[in-house]
Amino acid sequence: MGVTTPAGGTEVTVNGVPIPAEPDLARLRAARSARLRRAMADRGLDAVLLLGTSAVQYATGAPAPAVDASRATLIRPVALVLADDPVPHIFTPYPDGAVGRIASDHVHPPLFVEFDEAEAELAETLARLAPEPLVLGTDEFPAPLQRALGARLVHDATPAVGAARIVKTVDELACLRRAQSINEAAMAHVYEGLHAGVRQTELTGRLLRRAFELGASGIGIDTVWQVMPDRIADGPWSFHGDAAYPTPSSDRLLRRGDVVWVDSGMVYEGYPSDFGRTWIVDADPTPRQLDQYRRWVGVMQATLDRVRPGASGGDLIRAARGADASAGSDRDPWLAQFYLVHGLGADPAEMPLLGTDLGAAFDDAFVLAPGMVLVIEPAIWEDGFGGYRSEDVVVVTDDGWAPLSDCTYAPFDSLAGTGIRV
Repeated sequence: MGVTTPAGGTEVTVNGVPIPAEPDLARLRAARSARLRRAMADRGLDAVLLLGTSAVQYATGAPAPAVDASRATLIRPVALVLADDPVPHIFTPYPDGAVGRIASDHVHPPLFVEFDEAEAELAETLARLAPEPLVLGTDEFPAPLQRALGARLVHDATPAVGAARIVKTVDELACLRRAQSINEAAMAHVYEGLHAGVRQTELTGRLLRRAFELGASGIGIDTVWQVMPDRIADGPWSFHGDAAYPTPSSDRLLRRGDVVWVDSGMVYEGYPSDFGRTWIVDADPTPRQLDQYRRWVGVMQATLDRVRPGASGGDLIRAARGADASAGSDRDPWLAQFYLVHGLGADPAEMPLLGTDLGAAFDDAFVLAPGMVLVIEPAIWEDGFGGYRSEDVVVVTDDGWAPLSDCTYAPFDSLAGTGIRV
């Protein structure tokens, strides 16, 4: 038995407010705008120019179509948020996405901030909408923008944007829960079709078709169906020397007994989900594999038992390490190139990032608060015997945590006789 929350949503409160079954999108956008402008004021910023795709979507609520990463900087929207104006300006090649969300006089033609030819237009736009002596921040600083700003002092807007985004409103949480529900239902559909002889690309097609039938609006994570070897040396070479994960999917045929680490993320109203499990093709787990799963449950449960307002990131890290220490492992119970915990919001992986090479001081300095969303993803690895990895999504509530995930750990949980206590 795994962590469960009924699809309709058992009532969970954050800061005394229940998470609704359906998000109020107008209220969501207004609350994000107010939160961002408060964070700007706290850091002395009169205006922020946002170039990062997720930051622009957070500030404006206007979606942009997913594009290949190599083309993203050529056609992305740009946002300008003024502390004294509740309506953001957006410069976009996709004005249809802003209709009904942003006042028409705040919707402008695109600014191609990476092109030298845009320098004069950038300078004129900022002089008109955010004239000096307004204190300006930006989250990126391409060369044409630097030249357009001249001698003007510009601040890093990332701390203000991060502070606004890290605690979610109840409507954001409703979007995240819906995205996760869509993702998990689609992955359950894929699991039904998992068998020897199917190709990774076929699984991707099955997932995407079902996810979009269920209401997904985009893809947040390129889907992973990675067959894991028993030994690190039998897999692809990696700079970090740990198990190579993730690797791109291909038309590889799956075989009976393959241990498949899966990962996917579907988007609903600009909010991505995150689904990770370990599957086995046409076979039950071996006793050794069931033991790996039980160790994973122990690490996950110990971590969840520390999730509450006021706990530090370091508390979670120490709990996870302590839970797996009895197994005699000489490695952390998560992938070295990743983390034990990452956040989830407008980006599939955002702050907090806990258990990274940022170190113990960073983890100890990070304090949990109601409304923070955590993706917890231990990984148990025994070189020579492979490993087990899954991830669950939870929200920090007023007095602990509540699951945003609603999926079993098949085929392991029904055979291992153990699961997560909510």
